[in-house]
Amino acid sequence: MNDPVMAQLYGLVGTAGNAEALRSLRDQIQQRMQSLLPSASVEQFNNDLNGMHDALIARGIYVAEQEMARMGMGSPPVPYAYLLFGSGGRREQTLASDQDSGMLYDNPPASMDGGAVKQYFYSFSQVIVKTLQQIGYPPCEGNVISSNPDWCDSLQGWMDKLDRWFEIAHWEVVRYLLIIADGRMVCGDRSLADRLKEHYFRDTLDHPVIVRRMLENTLRYKVLIGVFGQLITERYGPQSGSLDIKYGAYIPLINSIRLMAIQGGIRATSTLERIRALRDAGKLSEQDSAEYASAFRLFLRLRLYTSEATDEGTYGSSGKLAGSRLTKQLACELKRGLRTGKKLQRRVYRQTLGKLK
Repeated sequence: MNDPVMAQLYGLVGTAGNAEALRSLRDQIQQRMQSLLPSASVEQFNNDLNGMHDALIARGIYVAEQEMARMGMGSPPVPYAYLLFGSGGRREQTLASDQDSGMLYDNPPASMDGGAVKQYFYSFSQVIVKTLQQIGYPPCEGNVISSNPDWCDSLQGWMDKLDRWFEIAHWEVVRYLLIIADGRMVCGDRSLADRLKEHYFRDTLDHPVIVRRMLENTLRYKVLIGVFGQLITERYGPQSGSLDIKYGAYIPLINSIRLMAIQGGIRATSTLERIRALRDAGKLSEQDSAEYASAFRLFLRLRLYTSEATDEGTYGSSGKLAGSRLTKQLACELKRGLRTGKKLQRRVYRQTLGKLK
């Protein structure tokens, strides 16, 4: 990071002692970053922005841990790993970001009261969620969050849960399994997250029927380009003429790359890292990987432009690019990127079905 003001603000995050100070720093950093967005390299901007989110969330967890001690709950009784899912897990958060998270803690030894350990981490997760809300991260609307008991468990509990999920070809369960694929540790003991991921990929290879269901979920969102090459924009309502960048461009591409990565046993979670890993493993040609990466960077940049501050003082995003921004040049770039996304979806469909035969 070359900006000295940003570097100074980042340094202050690591010493902030409460949620209010972290919220103030977040606002200052994001205002600074918003002004840099038009001229910045999208990949570097994304790395800096997600580095900020990681630093704020990790410090928020530290503040929550100190709050647990002040409440008389003591320190964590066993090591833990705090996990991020969704765009946080992929390191692709925009200025707006909610809490998609999970708590993973080590199996308590026989000498410990397992129920008391479970209660500690459930309470700890609730404090973390509240702290992060104060910093400006609203809870996940789908309740994929560490304060939900289903997403707060010991390593063995998580492994048993994954085993059960892999035996059920239900749509919602398959969605959870895809969410886990994007998970990464933001704070705590990395070895716990690595052991969980290893168990996840071993289960995936043993359950081809789940991969078929993953394919159906992956292709749920269609690329918004018509059969004659036209952009498919919103037709009605206050956002008429806008293009749904999130669900009509970004999500179809990242979902397709994710499924390719899962089938290839690739542990990386960010889309660009997955593309590079697929190329290095010989599963994508140099030309295809460059084409997919270029389309992804375009969609990522446009998605960043859909974030804005809300009246409540948080950051929100409709995921839609206003029609007024769709210049002739941008429309041409978008059409090229969307054609790439559509081609990728067809490729994933053919390859996955071919492996399942």
